Amino acid sequence: MDFELQAPTSLAWIGGHPWAYPALETVHLVGVALLVGNLVALELRVWGRSPELPVTALARLSLTLALGGFALAALSGGLMFASQPGDLIANRAFTLKMGLLLVAGTNAALFHARDGLRRLDALARAQTLMSVGLWIAVMICGRWIAYR
Repeated sequence: MDFELQAPTSLAWIGGHPWAYPALETVHLVGVALLVGNLVALELRVWGRSPELPVTALARLSLTLALGGFALAALSGGLMFASQPGDLIANRAFTLKMGLLLVAGTNAALFHARDGLRRLDALARAQTLMSVGLWIAVMICGRWIAYR
C-alpha cells in the first residue's frame, strides 16, 4: 500500500500562489533573524562581552524577542510545510533541519534547566557555542531545502 502525504486542499494553494509562498519565506526569515540575532547577543554576554549589561535584564529582552522570532518562524514554517508536506518530508535537508531544531531546543532546555544564565560557567559557555553552531546549521539546511 503506497501512502503519500498531501497538503490539505485548503492550504495547497500556498505553494503555487505568486506571492503567498514568498511572503511566508520573508516572515520566516524575519523570525529566524529575531531568534538567532537575539540569542547571539545574549550568548556573547554569557561569554563575558559587555559585562556592564546585567545578564538578567538582557536575557529578559533577548529571550522575549527570540521567542517571538521563533513563533514567527514556526508559524510561517508550518504553513509552508502544510503547502507541500510530501515533498518536504522526502527532502533530506528538511529532515536534517528538523532534527537539528530538536537538538537546539533540547540544548536550550538543558541550559535553562541548569540555570546557565546564573552560573555563566564553562558548561554554559559550551552550550552557547553549541547553540550558535546548531542555529547556523539549521539556517544552512533551510537554504538547501530549495536545492534538494
